[in-house]
Amino acid sequence: MRVITFGTFDVFHIGHVNILERAKELGSYLIVGVSSDQLNIKKKGRPPIYSQSDRLKIVESLHCVDKVFLEESLEKKAEYIKLYKADILVMGSDWEGKFDQFKSICDVQYFPRTEGISTSQIIDIVKHHVEV
Repeated sequence: MRVITFGTFDVFHIGHVNILERAKELGSYLIVGVSSDQLNIKKKGRPPIYSQSDRLKIVESLHCVDKVFLEESLEKKAEYIKLYKADILVMGSDWEGKFDQFKSICDVQYFPRTEGISTSQIIDIVKHHVEV
């Protein structure tokens, strides 16, 4: 089974590791789409902390990840799923229901987020605890 997931993977943390390892447990091949810098600006209104090349390299270095590619458009999710012949799409529970339209081309599963950790939270802590 081929599993695909997507994310920005900025300020990489244990929550990212958890979802990727759990996704890999569902199949034999894990494909990860990493949001481009431009896509992140469009989604979140700000550039990521780490560049897309750094984020690609971080995710690619994980033992559970078999293939990494740059996700350049949210509208191309179905194309990416078909291109990589994914059997299962995995997303975090914060996206619950938002990818159900892909159930006609693959199984869709939503995993719970890791409690008490998020990239936004880490950025906020760093921003407010750095002495200027």
